[in-house]
Amino acid sequence: MKKTTFFVLLIFVFATVASGQSRKERKAMFNSQFNYEVQTLGVGQDGTKLFKIWGYGKKAHDAMFEAKRNAVAAVIFKGLPPGNGAAKTPPIMSVDAYEQNKKFFDEFFKAGGKYLNFVNSTTDGMPGGSDRIKMKKGYKVGLSVSANYDGLRKYLEDQGVAKRMDAGF
Repeated sequence: MKKTTFFVLLIFVFATVASGQSRKERKAMFNSQFNYEVQTLGVGQDGTKLFKIWGYGKKAHDAMFEAKRNAVAAVIFKGLPPGNGAAKTPPIMSVDAYEQNKKFFDEFFKAGGKYLNFVNSTTDGMPGGSDRIKMKKGYKVGLSVSANYDGLRKYLEDQGVAKRMDAGF
């Protein structure tokens, strides 16, 4: 009886420790700057990608700008999932490229930065309904955007940040 109680207690301790570690890992994953909510809406015109992206902010207006920033960052570092007739879009660069070119990307993504040249909101004005959600600490806003994928890739190649497609390995 004592052995059984000891083993049950031992298993309980291991399960508690293991779940505590996985909770930290999950929290780190969800707080990552490369974690975006993206939904492909369809096939855009030549060289563009049409998708829905979400942003968070204390004010709805701030969340809109974060969503635009997230849209460009998702195209660069994460790619876009398949859906609604569109194939999966690979990322332009790996996530490691951010650290290697941190100074460039900090300037590129600053408020009013060059990233705004490569994303167009297809939503006129402030989104409403299910695309604007009031939360405890602010707003969650979903934008339907069109990203100039080909123009963004060319710009990053011209700046020497991304490798050219014809550069080989």
